[in-house]
Amino acid sequence: MENEIVRLISRYLELTNEEASAFAECIPIRSFKKGDILLREGQVCRDSYFVIEGCVRKYYIIDGDERTTAFYVEDESIASLQSYTNKTPANHYFECVEDCRLAVLNYEKEQELFKRVPKYEALCRMSMEGDFGEQQEALAKFMTSSPEERYKNLLETRPDLIQRVPQYHLASYLGVKPESLSRIRKRLAKK
Repeated sequence: MENEIVRLISRYLELTNEEASAFAECIPIRSFKKGDILLREGQVCRDSYFVIEGCVRKYYIIDGDERTTAFYVEDESIASLQSYTNKTPANHYFECVEDCRLAVLNYEKEQELFKRVPKYEALCRMSMEGDFGEQQEALAKFMTSSPEERYKNLLETRPDLIQRVPQYHLASYLGVKPESLSRIRKRLAKK
């Protein structure tokens, strides 16, 4: 049976048998339970992830409150780039919101893959550039919209999160209190 990670990578790159073996050796797929913490504030990030199944959230603790800034679902990459590349302590958390199956790549294995499969480095660079552009647009949209507009945008662009993520995490992600999100939802339901 073909390795699952090889099947995933083959969606983006044409692989020789030798390259497929390199991916199979370097990137295990692991299961995590809902509530598992993948990274804690103060830890140095040693792994990056690719979501096969499940949902992971990124959050910060500010004045004792959790502030969710991202959700990662199927076919999305997760990395604390500053911590991962510079070997500095992370200032946020990654938590599994659902049971998850994740491809796990540690920094040393990633460097090995870049040497063994040079075209993988180009794929990673292009992926990061795309992610960076999307993050810039998302931040600008967040900064220039009202909470109600943010919720409407969430309904349009990521409706799956409404069913998958607890309302208090969604409220944090939208920059409002849970009670405010309830009022927004009621107001929109009446329209």
